[in-house]
Amino acid sequence: MQPEKKFRIGPVSATVWKNQGQKGSFSTVQLQRGYKDAKDVWQNTNSLRVSDLPRAVLALNKAYEYLALKQQDETTEEQVS
Repeated sequence: MQPEKKFRIGPVSATVWKNQGQKGSFSTVQLQRGYKDAKDVWQNTNSLRVSDLPRAVLALNKAYEYLALKQQDETTEEQVS
């Protein structure tokens, strides 16, 4: 499954996923930080360092803005139809 949208600020990313439930579709946002392990292989974690927090705020704000504008566009389309 591919993400709907991904916002990366340095090593921190906020990924938007579209999900399907019993009552219709809904979106979720996953927050992660990338890092290289001892073998120089990229890994992801949900744990953030203090220095990651400003980046996390920016990434989450971008994800929220994307979802809010998308919802607004969908509402406008429904009203026009």
